[in-house]
Amino acid sequence: MKALNIITLALIIVGGINWGLVGAFQFDLVATIFGGQDAPLARVVYVLVGLSALWQIVPLMRAGSAGEVRAQAHR
Repeated sequence: MKALNIITLALIIVGGINWGLVGAFQFDLVATIFGGQDAPLARVVYVLVGLSALWQIVPLMRAGSAGEVRAQAHR
């Protein structure tokens, strides 16, 4: 389970960087690397990033229910 969390977190970071580049420079790094937004491999990456974000909701909710988020906020 830990490996899956690390992989999904890495994909979310890639997605965040990609969206930052799109917003700041209108440059889609994923599309550039994989042959355009409609390229099958680029679409797979987009889907994996989206699924990774959904997967990471679970640890976020667990941290919130365990009080970890609240404890971090008071630092």
